[in-house]
Amino acid sequence: MTPGMLAFEAMEKGIEILGLSDHNCGRNLPAFCSACETCGIVPIMGIEVNTIEDVHVLGLFGNLDDAMDFSRFIEFLLPDIPNRPDLFGEQLIVNEEEEVTGVFPKNLIGTCGISFSDLVEEVISRDGLIIPAHIDRYAFSVKASLGFLPDMYYSAVEVLKVPPEMKVLNNTVIQGSDAHYLKEVGRRSCRLDLEELSFEGLKEGLRKGKVKFGPMND
Repeated sequence: MTPGMLAFEAMEKGIEILGLSDHNCGRNLPAFCSACETCGIVPIMGIEVNTIEDVHVLGLFGNLDDAMDFSRFIEFLLPDIPNRPDLFGEQLIVNEEEEVTGVFPKNLIGTCGISFSDLVEEVISRDGLIIPAHIDRYAFSVKASLGFLPDMYYSAVEVLKVPPEMKVLNNTVIQGSDAHYLKEVGRRSCRLDLEELSFEGLKEGLRKGKVKFGPMND
């Protein structure tokens, strides 16, 4: 799915804050930011980084320049392994008009050259949100790769099941779609009472930890 298709689908489903976090790359974030503006959605821009340990972690930002700077940092750490379109599909880069402007050459599915702990510190130093992704998943999670959630600072932790089936160390728990196809957008979500609908409002809402789960029309 393209950034524009993602934003429109989210708008149709009543989602007010939406994150795009492609694996190990942020090249489609400018188009995503533009699409969200058109759809009246607050964009949260980031990357789902795959650490050396094979743990997926979300680094999220409210400012496009900060997100793209982080993207360049992560892209630099990627091993020089070319993508195999016949196995993994084309890694397309599009503009705000949904036109293909390029193809990312390196394989984005594997790990990049940063550890879990170093990534946490890197995102925090950039004033971003750091969220270990699907921590209770059977693969690419702290549970699968480390066996536990390290005792560090996180903005929140994302789970597949509520209540969590592993120790979350008093961290704020959230759910997200982790959508790879349009039909999956909004399949899991959560709601927070925010003083303002913005990245800073989201950051403060996660800090307070008052999260509600269940159908969005409850």
